[in-house]
Amino acid sequence: MRGSFLSRRTVQRLRQLLICTAGSVKIKLVLCCCIAFTVIALLSRASGFTGWTNRSVALERLSIPRKGYAIVMNTWKRYDLLKQSISHYSSCPGLESIHIVWSEPNPPSDPLKKFLNHIVQSNSGHERQVELKFDINKEDSLNNRFKEIKDLRTDAVFSIDDDVIFSCSSVEFAFNVWRSAPDTMVGFVPRIHWVDQSKGNNDYYIYGGWWSVWWTGTYSMVLSKAAFFHKKYFSLYTNEMSASVREYVTKNRNCEDIAMSFLVANASGAPPIWVKGNIYEIGSTGISSMGGHSERRTQCVNRFVAEFGRMPLIPTTVKAVDSRNIWFW
Repeated sequence: MRGSFLSRRTVQRLRQLLICTAGSVKIKLVLCCCIAFTVIALLSRASGFTGWTNRSVALERLSIPRKGYAIVMNTWKRYDLLKQSISHYSSCPGLESIHIVWSEPNPPSDPLKKFLNHIVQSNSGHERQVELKFDINKEDSLNNRFKEIKDLRTDAVFSIDDDVIFSCSSVEFAFNVWRSAPDTMVGFVPRIHWVDQSKGNNDYYIYGGWWSVWWTGTYSMVLSKAAFFHKKYFSLYTNEMSASVREYVTKNRNCEDIAMSFLVANASGAPPIWVKGNIYEIGSTGISSMGGHSERRTQCVNRFVAEFGRMPLIPTTVKAVDSRNIWFW
């Protein structure tokens, strides 16, 4: 009887020991799997940590569309920045053509044109040939960046400043987002407007910058310094939008991007789409860093509301994110 009891206790202890051992093995297996997953994820993302100059990672690129997009780049006497930007973007796989908006009093120099053409041809490769053109303007106006371009070969336009860099994978992702909603603006730099309650009515609006977007999670514009839109809006901006809006932009040297946001929203009846992307600003600070910038932009918003006869901008909280490049989404 006593021997039977001891045997039973021995069996129970062995069973408990086996259960604990099995549990420990399971925990170790889970930990090993987590460590392995982390190492693989870090290795797959390591190339992204080097910045915008890495353009050879095939896994980060979407499939090249048969009909791509044109870049329309605004520039002004910043030739080193122009060279850097053209060198970068000319290697993006979906690019069909580059149009440089030139508003300087003197035409581009032959050495500059020769250098840029060489860079574009070198980056184009054998499978595609990117076209490079200078769109020469006699008048210095911010409206020039939205002049109609008769020989555009694509419907999609990527409007970009010469001092702003996004990775090719981010641009290709934004292009594919735009293809799902080609009547609206798709861009990387969101802004917001809201009603000024202190005025006691709903007819006066305030322009909000990035921190307002960050705080509220809401936006109603994406700036044309980095945005996709349909080429038809060039014609609408130049030929059908109120001339007084363009005159206001020329006189104040500001707010052409807000005017385009008004135009697209008014024509489409849809909000823009903000695409998440890392921005690399390679130039010095611009007019947005000057004192009174937000106040001047607020004046623009209210002036354009009066010109359009209503507030066409539509607030939204939607953000497009490339889930392949993040762990949690």
